[in-house]
Amino acid sequence: MDSLDELLHAIRRCELCRAHLPLGPRPVIQATREAPILLVGQAPGRKVHASGKPFDDASGERLRNWLGVDREQFYNARLFSIAPMGFCYPGTGGQGDLPPRPECAATWRDPLMAELTNRKMTLLIGQYAINWHLAGSYKTVTAAVADYQRLWPEVLALPHPSPRNNRWLKRNPWFESEIVPQLRARVTHLLASTSGM
Repeated sequence: MDSLDELLHAIRRCELCRAHLPLGPRPVIQATREAPILLVGQAPGRKVHASGKPFDDASGERLRNWLGVDREQFYNARLFSIAPMGFCYPGTGGQGDLPPRPECAATWRDPLMAELTNRKMTLLIGQYAINWHLAGSYKTVTAAVADYQRLWPEVLALPHPSPRNNRWLKRNPWFESEIVPQLRARVTHLLASTSGM
């Protein structure tokens, strides 16, 4: 077993936050060293907790549309690593799902990023991923997404694809008209250049 396999095994057995998780621990992660694209989301929702498949919900449908990929490509771990900021469903609050448990990133994020050395593009989806990976460089998700050329093409900040974000997408039509086509082209290029595609 190599070091990434050992790390993934440890993550999948993690119960660090058991006392705080309403449905108990069920870490959801998809990762290989070969994958050229890393998706960093927030934390699994209730549906993803039930299925054990990342982005297996309405958010995932929109995200796959933005990327220009189908489910088979998306769930091919040699193409996409999917590692949210929190690996377990954190529960629901007054305005949707609660934030990812902070213990998760504090324990697992640095070791995981050190293992995923072959990634060519990291997509930061939503405020928690953006804030951690970009060290609080932006006051808002909108500011991070709008400044996409600064880190392009290695890193791209995205709004969360949740249906709850429909209002944001309507207020910011430039995202889908300007950024999404470039994102799709970059993803197509990276997947085409990955052996075994």
